[in-house]
Amino acid sequence: MEPSTTVLIARELAQAIAGHRLLPGTKLAEQKLADHFGVSRTIVRQALHQLAQKRLVTLEPARGAFVAAPTVQEAREVFAVRRMLEAEMARTFAREGTPAMVRALREHVARERAALDDQDTAGSVELLGDFHVRMAELLGNEVLAQILRDLLSRSSLIALMYQRAGAAAHSQEEHVQIVRALAARDAEKAGRLMEEHLRNVEDSLAFGLPRPTHDISQALAA
Repeated sequence: MEPSTTVLIARELAQAIAGHRLLPGTKLAEQKLADHFGVSRTIVRQALHQLAQKRLVTLEPARGAFVAAPTVQEAREVFAVRRMLEAEMARTFAREGTPAMVRALREHVARERAALDDQDTAGSVELLGDFHVRMAELLGNEVLAQILRDLLSRSSLIALMYQRAGAAAHSQEEHVQIVRALAARDAEKAGRLMEEHLRNVEDSLAFGLPRPTHDISQALAA
C-alpha cells in the first residue's frame, strides 16, 4: 500500500531535520508548507502532528509549529535508549550476519569516509546516522529500523545543538572498528564497541553551550 500524502510530507520534513537542513527552533509555517507541497493546510497540520508525536516538532498554542530543540535531559535519555537497543543489535548482527551483510556495511562506511574527505557535511551527517539504521535493515527487522530512524532524527537535532567540531570523523573511525568486530563474528566485542561508540558520541556533546534561538530579541540580549 502506498503511503499517504501526510506520511510522505512528514517523512520529507523528518529527513530535512535529520540532514540539518532545518535548524532547531525554526518556525514551520503551515501556509508556506502547504504552498511548497501543493496540499491543503489540513494535510500539513496532520503531518506536523505526526512529527510532534515523534518529538521532532513542538506545537505551541497561538504560535504554531517549530522544529524541536531538545533539552540536555532529553539528549541523555535518547542516548540511554540507543545504547540499550543498539548494543544488542550489534551482538545479534555478529551472530547472524552473513558475509554479504558485512560487505554492505563496509561499503556504507566507505561512503562515510568519502563524504568526510569531500567535506560534505550534510552528506556525512546523514550517512553516519544511516549506518545504525542500515544494520537493522540488513537484519530484516523493520520495527527496529523504524525506531532507530526516529531516534536518529532526534539525535541529529541533539548533535546540531551540542556537538563539538571533529566528532563526525571520530564516529566514522569507530564505525570501522564495529564492522571489523562484526566480520570476526565477535558478538561481545561488537556490543561493547557499539555501546562505547554511543557513549563517546554523547560525551562529545557540549551541554554547556547556549541553546540556539530564532528570536532576534533573545539572541541580541545574550
